[in-house]
Amino acid sequence: MRAQPIRREMVQQVARECGFELAGVAPIDPAGDFARYQDWVAQGMAGEMRYLTDRRAEMRRDARNVLPNARSVICVGKLYNTPDPPKTQRDARISRYAWGRDYHLTMREALARMVARLSEIESFEWKICVDTAPLLERTFARLAGLGWIGKNTCLINEPLGSWFFLGEIVTSLDLEPATPPPDRCGSCTRCIEACPTEAIVPSQDGWQVDSRRCISYLTIELRGSIPDELRAGVGDHVFGCDICQDVCPWNSRAPLTEDPDFAGTAIPMAELAKLSPEAFRERFKDSPIARAKHSGLLRNVAVATSNLAGAGGQNNQ
Repeated sequence: MRAQPIRREMVQQVARECGFELAGVAPIDPAGDFARYQDWVAQGMAGEMRYLTDRRAEMRRDARNVLPNARSVICVGKLYNTPDPPKTQRDARISRYAWGRDYHLTMREALARMVARLSEIESFEWKICVDTAPLLERTFARLAGLGWIGKNTCLINEPLGSWFFLGEIVTSLDLEPATPPPDRCGSCTRCIEACPTEAIVPSQDGWQVDSRRCISYLTIELRGSIPDELRAGVGDHVFGCDICQDVCPWNSRAPLTEDPDFAGTAIPMAELAKLSPEAFRERFKDSPIARAKHSGLLRNVAVATSNLAGAGGQNNQ
């Protein structure tokens, strides 16, 4: 007797068993969001992130550039919302996603377990993607029913909020796609109003993030000096920023994860300032913070320290 083919419900069950809180299936057909992406790039809003503007930009038009025989995209979300560690005014402000182990490692391991489990049911071609492949990840997550894309450009799930890592399995399986949920941001503009650098700006059909003004970009991706006019807005952030998610009403009741990979502890600013290049590499070898590089982190610490001193030592969020 031929084994029962894989269905969307099976995929979602296996995803939950592999540690993902969200799972769904998106169609492989190119999404209309690519035109918006092209317009965003054309406006220069990608800044210095060349991996978003070089030949890999055009590859995002069609997921079959990742896997030629692909017919579906399995999308998953893993919650990383953890309790705030005790923090003093002398501690660095680090984005929640970087408190623990590098999510690329955790997500790939869990997706590999998913592939292994599903392959026991039916053989198929696949490609695991976590953040680094030329895919419009949030678009596919929306099409897979995981949530809608908010004004702050984060994927928001109605009951669970936006504290999610996204991952994909581009696959040759022909799976029934989900129905995208409606946009439930409504007239709320809290994220727009709360951004210290005014990085959330109008687009032709809504809102978009100008990376060149975003604190996450300034403290992680930018390799040169942070522009003088934006330094005060950076506050005491030394790696990334969560303000637009912190103020989002949909996160007011977001659940916490007990995954030890994402737990973290506060780090004193002075401790970061004293790190040698070797000590930096050793301490953050399995952390997202490694992306800022030693020189970038020291630059951020200098800006944050200056901001705190200018504010009279007050925590400047």
